[in-house]
Amino acid sequence: MKTAVVLFNLGGPDSLEAVEPFLRNLFSDPAIIGLPNPLRWLVAKLISSRRRTTAQAIYAQIGGKSPLRELTEAQAAALQTRLNDGGAGDHRCFVAMRYWHPFADETAKAVAAYAPDRIVLLPLYPHYSKTTTGSSFKDWAGAAAAAGLTQPTASVREYPDHPGYVAALAAQLRNALDQARLKGAFRLLFSAHGLPKKVIDGGDPYQAQIERTAAAVIAALGTDAAGLDWRVCYQSRVGPLEWIGPPTEAEIKRAGEEALGLVVLPIAFVSEHSETLVELDIEYRELAEHHGVPFYIRVPALGTDAGFIAALADLVRQSSSQAN
Repeated sequence: MKTAVVLFNLGGPDSLEAVEPFLRNLFSDPAIIGLPNPLRWLVAKLISSRRRTTAQAIYAQIGGKSPLRELTEAQAAALQTRLNDGGAGDHRCFVAMRYWHPFADETAKAVAAYAPDRIVLLPLYPHYSKTTTGSSFKDWAGAAAAAGLTQPTASVREYPDHPGYVAALAAQLRNALDQARLKGAFRLLFSAHGLPKKVIDGGDPYQAQIERTAAAVIAALGTDAAGLDWRVCYQSRVGPLEWIGPPTEAEIKRAGEEALGLVVLPIAFVSEHSETLVELDIEYRELAEHHGVPFYIRVPALGTDAGFIAALADLVRQSSSQAN
């Protein structure tokens, strides 16, 4: 049986010239800005124009583009190999980005050409939010209909405490904790991308799922977590709305005041991109140094970690039988 697995991610500009249209696509999403058109389109155009120069400067620090497409394609290739290992099935993995190429309509046409017997939708967002997974699923539904895809389809909605995913995070974290314990007293920050508070107040489960993952990772550490000082915080705030907290920046400043080193784990991100490579690695590291944080260790994103890929394969196999 042929199974198409569609991996969803945010996407990112593939050149500095693509930054503004990428931002315009992002802010045109009704899941991000809930205004009716044409007002939403006008607001998106205004924001993308105003943020273009700042965003281009960010991407210039990491080679002039986002690495997210290449990294997601590497995850898809690793997952496809894992799923087909030993002749266990006929799986082909595809990538669909929400705000830049390959868009869902491009990917849906490729899936149609493959002519699978069933489709599994796999977001690379472990934590469900209507602004990420929800938006991608809605986008895919329209693209799939336009491409004539009527095959039985299953969706992996979320996996915040999947044992394999949690174990992969814990394994990455152990290495950083070992380094930190050689340096002195420290605090562990689970840093997640933030959301406006009104989104959470409206029933979005994202924040609760982030906290579940953090607690599950601590539990998975076992005795390695004994006496560990840790907390969850949120980064990447933009705009005038009140966002969920505490902010990662505030926790960095607090650590400096308390003369504590930091270990920072980007808990909501499974691939390196601007929020990890620039915000965490450059901007927040400089903030930590400025406020006297004795040392700053950032845990890598999972990427193609074998344990994480095995967890994704398990999610696909679990969902395949539920396709309808």
